[in-house]
Amino acid sequence: MDSLNGFVVFVQVAETRSFVAAGRELGVSASAIGKSVARLEEKLGVRLFHRSTRSVTLTAEGTLFLERSRRILAEIDAAELELSQASAAPRGRLRVSLPLVSSLMLPVLGEFMRAYPQIELDLDFTDRMVDVIEEGFDAVVRTGEPVDSRLSARRLGSFHMRLVASPDYLVRCGVPQTPADLEQHSCLHYRFPNSGKLEAWALRRAAGEAELQLPTSMICNNIETRVCFALRGLGIAYLPDFAIREPLAAGLLQPILVDQVSGAGVFNVLWPASKYPSPKVRALVDFLCAKVFPQAA
Repeated sequence: MDSLNGFVVFVQVAETRSFVAAGRELGVSASAIGKSVARLEEKLGVRLFHRSTRSVTLTAEGTLFLERSRRILAEIDAAELELSQASAAPRGRLRVSLPLVSSLMLPVLGEFMRAYPQIELDLDFTDRMVDVIEEGFDAVVRTGEPVDSRLSARRLGSFHMRLVASPDYLVRCGVPQTPADLEQHSCLHYRFPNSGKLEAWALRRAAGEAELQLPTSMICNNIETRVCFALRGLGIAYLPDFAIREPLAAGLLQPILVDQVSGAGVFNVLWPASKYPSPKVRALVDFLCAKVFPQAA
């Protein structure tokens, strides 16, 4: 602890350029400050300050040591903060932006509320690209690889895209045997809110094969509508596997062109970069990573 106290005294003198002012800040005499600095200099074997009757200035060695000393004290402060936060129960308002995939997220968020009753969830469901820092979000869940260096990220899990239709639709309209057959079917599409463009269906094509011109029998901006319409036999939908596990298992939807669909993606949870995130953010990140795609945990 004497060594640590020497760091504190040294930094205070370096910042105030005065033994008297440093002593006043630390609640000790200027003489005690001078003795502490002298002991530190003797231990290090270098002179840290040039002293005169009017000023105290850093030597070249003192300037180098000041940078290191500040880092050491900052690390100690951060460690103390981390330990104090670790012992505190997660609480407070937690503002989270989530994609429009309620079937995936809502059950998990309900469990989170039950597990952490002292956290107040403020949820914003949108597929637009929010600015986490500028808009004041504590965390966001998004697809794709993280690109913002201001954010920390953890992967929640991956998913694959499927082409599906109801058995009734396939009996009435036939089962597509090749991607080109889709041009003769009712296709249920998703429109991106940012660009206004339709989501491309990632289908394998031979080299030089022309891009498909898929009919747009219906366009929407969420998953639930496409699942609902597909279940009612209104067309073929291009959907992530997590959204249709139960209908597929029950035989209410059937996959088509399985070997021809190549689309896939990942979900990540992102939050403002910090060596020591708050307990509420840590709790949410750990919970989502464990629960959203449990097979990936």
